[in-house]
Amino acid sequence: MRSRSNSGVRLDYYQRIVHRLILAHQEPVTGLFPASNVNSHAWIRDNVYCILAVWGLSMAYKKIADQDEDRAKCYELEQSCVKLMRGLLMAMMNQKDKVEKFKTTQSPCDSLHAKYSSKNGLPVVGDNEWGHLQIDAVSLYLLILAQMTASGLQIVFSLDEVSFIQNLVFYIESAYSIPDYGIWERGDKTNHGEPELNASSIGMAKAALEAMNELDLFGARGGPASVIHVLADEAHKCQAVLQSMLPRESNSKELDSGLLCVIGFPAFAADDAQLIHNTKDAILSRLQGKYGCKRFLRDGYRTPKEDPSRLYYERWELRMFENIECEWPLFFCYLILFHAFQNDKRSVQDYADRLEKIMVRSDDGILLIPESYAVPMDLVGFEYEKPGSQLREVVGRCPFLWGQSLFILGRLLQEGFLAVGELDPLNRRLGAQKKPDVVVQVVIIAEDNEIRDKLAEHDLHVQTIAEVAPIEVQPARVLSHLYTYLGRNRKLGLTGRKSRDVGILSTSKLYSLKDRIFAFTPQFVDLSRFYIASDNELMIDILKGEINFLKSAWDLLGRPLVTLVLKRIHLDQDKIPLAMIQTMRKLKSGYINGTRVMLGSLKDFLNTSAITDLSFLGSTEDGYPDRLHPDVQTYLDEHLLRSFSNRNTMNLRGGQLRPRHLRRRMSCKGAIKKTRSINVDSDNLGMEGPSPLTERRLSSIVPPPWLHPNQQSHVSVFATTPEEGPSSPPHLGGELIRENIYPIDPHHSRSAIDRRSEFVRQQEITVPKILIQRHRADNNFADTEVEELIAMLRETENLEEQGDILQYLVDTQGLDFNTGMLEEGRVVTVRDLLKGLYEKACQQKLWGLVRHTAGMLGKRVEDLAKAVTDLLVRQKQVTVGMPPNNEHTITAPLPEGELRQLIHDAYGDDESTAMLTQELMVYLAMFIRTEPQLFHEMLRLRVGLIIQVMAKELSRTLNCGGEAASEHLLNLSPFEMKNLLYHILSGKEFAVSSVARGNLSIVSCKSSRVSKKSQIGLGDPEGEDALIATIDDRQGQWLRRRRLDGALNRVPRDFYSRVWTVLEKCQGLAIEGRILQQSLTQEMTPGELKFALEVETALNQIPQPEYRQLVVEALMVLTLVTEHNMVASLGDIICVEHLVHKANQLFLEDQRKVQGDATLCCAKLKDGKEQQQAASGMLLCGGAAYICQHLYDSAPSGSYGTMTYMSRAVALVLDCVPKHGEMECAIS
Repeated sequence: MRSRSNSGVRLDYYQRIVHRLILAHQEPVTGLFPASNVNSHAWIRDNVYCILAVWGLSMAYKKIADQDEDRAKCYELEQSCVKLMRGLLMAMMNQKDKVEKFKTTQSPCDSLHAKYSSKNGLPVVGDNEWGHLQIDAVSLYLLILAQMTASGLQIVFSLDEVSFIQNLVFYIESAYSIPDYGIWERGDKTNHGEPELNASSIGMAKAALEAMNELDLFGARGGPASVIHVLADEAHKCQAVLQSMLPRESNSKELDSGLLCVIGFPAFAADDAQLIHNTKDAILSRLQGKYGCKRFLRDGYRTPKEDPSRLYYERWELRMFENIECEWPLFFCYLILFHAFQNDKRSVQDYADRLEKIMVRSDDGILLIPESYAVPMDLVGFEYEKPGSQLREVVGRCPFLWGQSLFILGRLLQEGFLAVGELDPLNRRLGAQKKPDVVVQVVIIAEDNEIRDKLAEHDLHVQTIAEVAPIEVQPARVLSHLYTYLGRNRKLGLTGRKSRDVGILSTSKLYSLKDRIFAFTPQFVDLSRFYIASDNELMIDILKGEINFLKSAWDLLGRPLVTLVLKRIHLDQDKIPLAMIQTMRKLKSGYINGTRVMLGSLKDFLNTSAITDLSFLGSTEDGYPDRLHPDVQTYLDEHLLRSFSNRNTMNLRGGQLRPRHLRRRMSCKGAIKKTRSINVDSDNLGMEGPSPLTERRLSSIVPPPWLHPNQQSHVSVFATTPEEGPSSPPHLGGELIRENIYPIDPHHSRSAIDRRSEFVRQQEITVPKILIQRHRADNNFADTEVEELIAMLRETENLEEQGDILQYLVDTQGLDFNTGMLEEGRVVTVRDLLKGLYEKACQQKLWGLVRHTAGMLGKRVEDLAKAVTDLLVRQKQVTVGMPPNNEHTITAPLPEGELRQLIHDAYGDDESTAMLTQELMVYLAMFIRTEPQLFHEMLRLRVGLIIQVMAKELSRTLNCGGEAASEHLLNLSPFEMKNLLYHILSGKEFAVSSVARGNLSIVSCKSSRVSKKSQIGLGDPEGEDALIATIDDRQGQWLRRRRLDGALNRVPRDFYSRVWTVLEKCQGLAIEGRILQQSLTQEMTPGELKFALEVETALNQIPQPEYRQLVVEALMVLTLVTEHNMVASLGDIICVEHLVHKANQLFLEDQRKVQGDATLCCAKLKDGKEQQQAASGMLLCGGAAYICQHLYDSAPSGSYGTMTYMSRAVALVLDCVPKHGEMECAIS
């Protein structure tokens, strides 16, 4: 026998170690590894990590296998890997019912177990007795399964197993929105069993989804049936959320060493090199010690201060664990692998040396990795004084197989037995490298020849749907239906994909099915979905956004392909809208918003696009894999006929004009308007209780007994009919009442209120008579009235009037009331009439009416739940409703129905605002996906406040009263609404110009000349832009900015962690009656999201946004006091508002001295009348919370700036600041 080469001898040494330390523990029956000699439980995560060393060693043998015995060793090692991976697969397949259930419930009780018995693979603890929901463990299993399969191992044997693994993909695909217990099985770090969103789980799931995509589980021997399919959008959502979270791990753990496995081997989940660098640096600077890294800050596990008799920690005791957390050598193994993949030999050597010092030698000389190192009980005091100074002792298992396995991999890489590419056959490590620019291909198809010819007039040549054959064009919903057949398996009881969502990445591919090719239009153009789809400008805006998104997110083979169909519905008065023509010309030019595009026809792009095979639609289970599944066949046959046909809308015309009904027409007038609740005129933005000075809904004045308290009353209808009403001409009455309920005068003249109370008295007289008539059986007053109304409905051309009549019918009769009309032999209900009106309003672009009818029909944005989830998973909470009484906070993803109900409850009967809220949530979600920087330093998005600020901004820009402004707001087209929201989020100045048909358009003020003045052109009927008024806007600039920042809850950088340092030095901070106790610093670390939310909640008690912003500034001044270590302690509870009011006093004193602007209002010398006014709570200048308007409008810096007054106030109010003597004073 030939002598062995050196490398062979060295490998044999590793083989002995692997055998003795790892394989000797593998259970012969199941192939699983028990946790230790005394604990037979087998954890999925630990088992997968344990086998990695065996897999690495098998590949090292494969390279030198020139001798039979080496080939045999290689095969034995490979089979140990297959045995373990199949053992885990069998254990999970025994719980297939859980996988099926979890797809719909996503409940921790329905999750796969995190550990099984190593003896027989059965469950070892109950569903509720352990934090089983650990998405990172299942994801790690799938990731390593993919890598091993790609390296040539065959782990999956049958198509049933393939179906199960396809369902495991569905199990993890929503990881970005599922709170779990995470890599340390704890959830929230107090260990009370509350799951939370963990970046390490999301990153691992993203890696698994990408690794599994289009992977053939039978390796080179497989066919189309053994391929796993992943919807690219799901992986991308995980990617986006991961990016928004790093380097944070979760709400309670601001940093976690477990993230090393996400940014490096094995997941390589982060694509942004800078983010990887920042995360690693944060871990090294805050968690690394001599003996390894701490898992996370204040981790009490196995520390001498931990009480081993109970599972959970009290919140206050977490502070005890600071600086004495256990250090885990495991993370040095991760760091060695991290740097080996970066090819950074110096760092690899550095960590290898550190690791050698802390490893334990066994009796036979093998180096072992211990689980963790703790500070001995008697040295804890010294360690507190000087962290990192004391010697630590080993606690836990030794060898710790998870760490030992990674250590051996590291050694194999260091000694050159393995190349990094062999541990990563799918090349995940290259994800962070710069990719070439993506070219987005766009195809525009005309619905019919007529539209094609119209486009040709503009020199745009396209094909019709008929001409692109044999390629078939379908809406996205067809694709989402086809995907529900993926992973179905009758024997295992698995029903395929549950989610109905297909994103732009999935519709930008072509799909082949037998000999047919399909192209799908994107989901956002599906008209059946929601009214914003009928605003062409908004659709174009979304299209530009999606093209931009494809540029950054596309990473598949081939180029993305966006297919759009131009239909009849898109035409505006039989013309193609100008905005569409302009966009198509831009697309034709080859660039749009900085993205390269190509406009062409489908057949040109066949060779350059990504094509996916829909082979899973065959009847494999029935033994006919080449035949389409019968259900799919019928679905496609039906659908191909119907997919692009339009429904006709209902016709309300007919019936001759009968003048005697004109009387009643007045009586419904304004029915819709009375439901509105946006409040602009009051100074605190509608945050106070009902008072006679603010506009409130009529229902709060006189609830008629026969109406449910939560429906609005339309008593006015009865009040103006001559039989019972006051003796005034009917039409005048209608007008009068409309004005009374909504005093347009922003200053609410006394007479308006008098008239209103008189109006209420009239109601009291008239209501009872009606009631009697209502309940007398022989009188069919109601019926005659309804008939008259329906006749009117037929006569009137005006959609607004139809809306008012239908609103009244809904309130009195309900949506399902039979109107007595017939359409094609069917009974027509009020709901049908509303639907017809809604569709007409969409066509005629009457957006106020569209929003209202959509609300009455109970329509909801189809993507509402998704939009809210998009905001929540990026750590933004959302509130709906008008503060402070009706504000509801959404902190966890909710199903569509519950969300719709919550929004409905928050706004009562105000359908328009409820609809607007849903719409704004969708826009906020679009912005957070495309421009996350707009949301920096904002934790809660308060949609109710944002609506009020939008109305307030319109009223400021248009110089009109509150009611007019909220009318304008509700009538903005969806595109302009999104535009206005953008300007408010970004704080940019804007002007309003008018477009034809009275629609407003929001324009950015680019030049400084414009931004000083606000341009208002509300066009006269001819539509010419007349400049009505120009206002000097310099005054009020800071007030506006504070109001916007306050309403958006925006705070300075690192604000919350700086408040933490203030809290550490005083007994507490009082804000608007809420006290933040010093004990919060015991429970939470400075960077913890839970702490930020506590501070936020206290600040949200303040109703007025601009006042809230001054309180934030006062807190910032306090942080400067603590950061410059001026004093050791700030003393007792600090009342932050006292500081603001003191600053206001000082400001007014200075104003009197220099005769400033404020001498006209608050700095006036008081006489009797003034004092009376101050006592009634009204400041002359209208400043909120008794603070002078002029202080709100002062810049922060400068000798008369707010910061100066705040600093002086701090010096005067706090006892701890020395009153006499010299002191270094520098305000940065």
